[in-house]
Amino acid sequence: MTHVLDPDALPDDARASTAPLPPYDDVTRSDASLRAFLHGLPGVDQVGAESRVAMLGTRSIKTTAKAWAIDTAISMVDLTTLEGSDTPGKVRSLAAKAKHPDPGDTSCPSVAAVCVYGDLAGVARDALQGSGVRVAAVATAFPSGRASRAVKIADVKDAVACGADEIDMVIDRGAFLAGRYLDVFEEIVAVKEACGSAHLKVILETGELVTLDNVRRASWLAMLAGGDFIKTSTGKVSPAATLPVCLVMLEAVRDFRAATGRQIGVKPAGGIRTTKDAMKHLVLVNETAGADWLSADWFRLGASSLLNDLLLQRQKQRTGHYSGPDYVTVD
Repeated sequence: MTHVLDPDALPDDARASTAPLPPYDDVTRSDASLRAFLHGLPGVDQVGAESRVAMLGTRSIKTTAKAWAIDTAISMVDLTTLEGSDTPGKVRSLAAKAKHPDPGDTSCPSVAAVCVYGDLAGVARDALQGSGVRVAAVATAFPSGRASRAVKIADVKDAVACGADEIDMVIDRGAFLAGRYLDVFEEIVAVKEACGSAHLKVILETGELVTLDNVRRASWLAMLAGGDFIKTSTGKVSPAATLPVCLVMLEAVRDFRAATGRQIGVKPAGGIRTTKDAMKHLVLVNETAGADWLSADWFRLGASSLLNDLLLQRQKQRTGHYSGPDYVTVD
């Protein structure tokens, strides 16, 4: 089996191509070859990863750089509501906030997307028409992923038909942890096909993967299968988006692009609530994957309450004082 982690081992035209490389055809042909490849990836030094993110977390961003970082973080938010009690009215209210996070300041950027359950994607689509804010819908029996493949595919097609620009799917963690890697791979491939022109974010649910080695393997598996983004979590399992996990995923997309020429996005989701949390993630992106990932095309922050804190910090940057609690809406 050809080892594809070393970009220098590949011809120049292969590195620049966006098509799957021939070695991957062999890698994904059987459970045995896929297992051999995934378990042949470099192991993760957990202590080293934790030390790295702790060191990067001490970086301080000030003045104009902080103002840029806050606006960048706002533009990366997938503003999310995923509750059983969600209503069309709540989705329309969230869409209004997504388009104009600070109605009193036209210089404030809109967010990247509104993320909802698939049956509400049409409501979000109508409310966001012409705004440039995308509609993301969770699918594939979110959050458990416990359904037949036929049901999952129908779920995806329904969400796309309702107007979803992006699909956030969950992998079958039971199959992954049992070592049935080919089953997981083939399901992602099938979901990607069902997405049509919609982008696919593959949720790994890293809180259930136990080890950082598994996070690296799941990241590569999702990318090999055609995912456009890899996403940490559903937000329904703890721990959700941790910085060491995000570090490993960013290393994976960096190495995958070096090996294949394909750039894949990353979306941490769950537990990112403050501007300080967002800044730590932006520093991690810049220092690990590089500045090419510092846009909403390649990095998203899945959150519901984060936007309010970013807006309060933005107001503080502009006026020198914090606004009262009535400055932001309660979602």
